[in-house]
Amino acid sequence: MGERASKALQEAAAILRRGGVVAHATEGVWGLACDPFDQAAVAKLAAVKGRDAAKGFIVIAASAGAFEPELDALAADRAAAVRASWPGAVTWVVASQRFPRWITGGRPTVAIRVPGHAQARALAGCFGGPIVSTSANRSGEPPARTAAEVAAALGEDVDYVLPGRTSGRTRPSAIRDANTGAALR
Repeated sequence: MGERASKALQEAAAILRRGGVVAHATEGVWGLACDPFDQAAVAKLAAVKGRDAAKGFIVIAASAGAFEPELDALAADRAAAVRASWPGAVTWVVASQRFPRWITGGRPTVAIRVPGHAQARALAGCFGGPIVSTSANRSGEPPARTAAEVAAALGEDVDYVLPGRTSGRTRPSAIRDANTGAALR
């Protein structure tokens, strides 16, 4: 990673720590990130999207180690299956061990992923823990696929756009039940 990219990641992580919303590239679309433990930041992100927070949010991390509390609650074979799918475009629904209701939508579960996109993992790593990552768009609109589309759709409502590119994936991540492996999306 070049010095410019490193500085941009550090700036984005600092904005997240201050309660900001950062747009970032993922596997197929651009995402919006914030600190999942900062209720005001999550409320701001939900307002930017025009999304009902009761739907819950996906949380991503740099590595499976960031989700050890959730993975330790699974049967060993199921936790191994989850770990084996990462990094990648597979989101797993697990029992929520520590995520607040404004992330889970009030459910006893949370959706977690270690993305296949190196910069998205690096952003979470630079932040120092899991981050919310939801598509960069207003609710009901198509997700942004470029930084220019983020700027056009969300404008000044986003605190920072992390320079980057998607990996070119055309389909959304799979969502699976970690206890059974069943596909949910």
